[in-house]
Amino acid sequence: SGVITFVAVGILLWLLGLSLSSPEGFLQASAVMDSFVVKFIVWGILTALAYHIAGGIRHMLMDFGYLGETLQIGTRSAQVAFGITVVLSILAGVLVW
Repeated sequence: SGVITFVAVGILLWLLGLSLSSPEGFLQASAVMDSFVVKFIVWGILTALAYHIAGGIRHMLMDFGYLGETLQIGTRSAQVAFGITVVLSILAGVLVW
């Protein structure tokens, strides 16, 4: 998820720069975002970012000692992080479409 997020930053910055360059650039960025393939890619980027953030918060909670370091707690916290990612992915889908 980190690699996807790193590559996605370039794509998102290009799209932001295009949209802020001029009124015509904004119209071009709008036209690009009308494509189903681009919407699907943006949704994938947002899903990868949500997974990366949820997993990062999980690991920080474990590092700070708020969560134990047993197999059972690790498994359960991973399931919770994945569930949060699914919810955020659905919300990102609603936002994109």
